[in-house]
Amino acid sequence: MIWLRSCFCRAALICIALTACVSLSANKPEAPLYDVRSAVVLSGPNMPAELLSGINDRVNAAINATVRDTVLPRVVLTIRVVSIQKGLGFQKDRNVAKISVDAASVEDGSVIAVSAFDVTSMAADPKLADEIIAEDVAARIRSIFSLSGRSR
Repeated sequence: MIWLRSCFCRAALICIALTACVSLSANKPEAPLYDVRSAVVLSGPNMPAELLSGINDRVNAAINATVRDTVLPRVVLTIRVVSIQKGLGFQKDRNVAKISVDAASVEDGSVIAVSAFDVTSMAADPKLADEIIAEDVAARIRSIFSLSGRSR
């Protein structure tokens, strides 16, 4: 009787595991695409200018390099650097930036998409931290909005 109960429990666990695997492989709905026309980077006071200009230059270069074959909703991005923490971790080489992005319609100015994320990067040389963070933030935005790689 114990053997039968054990087999039943194992069979049930296998069925649950297979069901979980099938749900993971199910087709996910595609994220909406937008025709991004431009981007502006904003922040509060005391944010490094090199970080802000680095994000701005990289994202706008990607926007200019992106060619859309279909007509998509046209948007402009407002990228906000909410906060940045540098020199974290045991080796003081970890940096974290909190970013929010709004996509506003070119036609009527309404916000039609919002994204918020954290970017963690490593920089052994603190002098390079802003450039590395800027590239990581721009890469994330390129990924979210399906923009071409930067053309620098």
